[in-house]
Amino acid sequence: MNREPGLIFVYNADSGLFNTMADIGHKIFSPETYESALCALTHGYIKERGEWRNFVENLGAEYQFLHRDEFLKRYPQVSETLPAIFILREGGPVCCADADTIIARKDPDSLQALIQQQCCDPD
Repeated sequence: MNREPGLIFVYNADSGLFNTMADIGHKIFSPETYESALCALTHGYIKERGEWRNFVENLGAEYQFLHRDEFLKRYPQVSETLPAIFILREGGPVCCADADTIIARKDPDSLQALIQQQCCDPD
């Protein structure tokens, strides 16, 4: 089955062990200032939430998760504020959920509804 369109979920955090450990500490000790709302909604302190994994696996779309540094290396022409969710088109990624929209989500269910409405509906 061809699962289109491709979705790219981009965290407002950099990759790597040190950054991961710093993010875990930040979420535990100062969650109100944690900068990656996408990560806060999709992950607990240490690992991805099971219900989130089930949701993305059943979207009917190809998907990938990238950290800020990974995304900017692949798509240096994109200057969207992160976190963000993109649909991958022929010309490159197109934002379907920007940082303000993601930050406004208060729980995983509202994020999932947003994705279904704004990122998965056909053009």
